[in-house]
Amino acid sequence: MSKAVLLDTHMVLWLRADPGRLTATERRLIDRAPRRHVSAVTFWEIALLVGAGRIEDDPRLYDLPGGLELLPVAPEHCRLIAELPSIHRDPFDRMLIAQARAEDLLLLSRDAKIRDYGRAGAVIVGG
Repeated sequence: MSKAVLLDTHMVLWLRADPGRLTATERRLIDRAPRRHVSAVTFWEIALLVGAGRIEDDPRLYDLPGGLELLPVAPEHCRLIAELPSIHRDPFDRMLIAQARAEDLLLLSRDAKIRDYGRAGAVIVGG
C-alpha cells in the first residue's frame, strides 16, 4: 500500500521543468501515491530562488502541477518545528519535515541533511 507524499522543492522543480532528472524510483513513488502534495512554502522558496538569480524566472513555476494538491501551512505544522532536532537550519526543509510528520506523509527529497532526520521524520530520500 502506497503512502501519500510531500515533494521537496527540487522535486517540484524537476517535475515541472526537467522530469528526466527524476529517478525511476522517484517517479514510481510519485505516480503510485494515493495523494501528492506540494507545500505552500515551496512556492515561497521558488520565489526566493528566482529573486536570488539561482533559477530562471518562469511564471509557470508558480502554478500547481497537475495531479498535485497544495498543502497550506497550519499552526500545528509551525508548532512541530520547535520539536525538531537542530540538524540543520534551512527553514523550508524544517517546515516540510514538520508538515510530513503532522500529516503522516512521506517526504520525497534528495537532500542529504533531511536523511539525518530519519524515518521517524516521515522522510524518504530518493535518488
